[in-house]
Amino acid sequence: MNDHMKGIAITTLGILLVTPDTIFVRMITADPMVISFWRGLLSGFVVLILVGAIQGWAGFRSVFQTGWLGVLYVGLIGSTTFAVVLAVEHTSVANVVFIFAAMPIFALIFSRILLGEPIHRRMVFTMIAVIAGLCIIGYGSRSSQIASWKGDLWALYVAAAYALALTVLRMLKGTSMVPAIPIAYIGAALLVGLFIDPIRAFSAQWPTFVSHGVFVGFATCLLTIGPRYISAAEVALLVLLESVLAPLLIWVIAGEHPGKWVIIGGMVVIGALLVSNFIVLLRRRPQ
Repeated sequence: MNDHMKGIAITTLGILLVTPDTIFVRMITADPMVISFWRGLLSGFVVLILVGAIQGWAGFRSVFQTGWLGVLYVGLIGSTTFAVVLAVEHTSVANVVFIFAAMPIFALIFSRILLGEPIHRRMVFTMIAVIAGLCIIGYGSRSSQIASWKGDLWALYVAAAYALALTVLRMLKGTSMVPAIPIAYIGAALLVGLFIDPIRAFSAQWPTFVSHGVFVGFATCLLTIGPRYISAAEVALLVLLESVLAPLLIWVIAGEHPGKWVIIGGMVVIGALLVSNFIVLLRRRPQ
């Protein structure tokens, strides 16, 4: 298997493992901060063990030498541990994953601001279409009993935070930031743990909590490794798998119908990104 196929396989497996993330949040009966605590702590320990086994502890020293950019990356990734949970708790899973799909647009904006990269005309049209789709999703939230603008805003924050974190990674491309992930996850969990009692809910639902952490931990590692071997356009297309699979799974498992406006808005977002990235892939195809 060549590096390209390896990258596709690893990234696809990572997406399949991260897809149940929002579903686990919906299945667990507990305070959102309790879910955030165990999500961050358990997934952080999974990544910590894998990093220690593969890279050794030397990788952590390089992370501590990245200065304020490293601190920013850790803060952004750490904040998503509770932001994802709050998004799912306050709106529908379909809303969350469709809004997550807009992450490439945020990444484009941050790349322009921080790296001075140009925004091509193709991406301007894509941004307009994605924004239109997000507006339709927001409109659908007003008439849905399971959706709310509060959750939509948290989902927007997660998309923006991950996009900024990816841009920071590009600014630190000489340093592997995988060891920073357990620092971010475990650190955020310990911070949240100061204000909650996480033990009672865990003792009653520990298999679900542990499964949730393991899925997120392994998915995080795979989604950090896989994209190194394939293009950004291919990564963006593969990531859209979650936007398709998660709403279908939660519909089948919990009967959570997102509503017609959310489906229409989600299709606008996904369709715009599909067309945009297919154009990139076709242009790069060898003649």
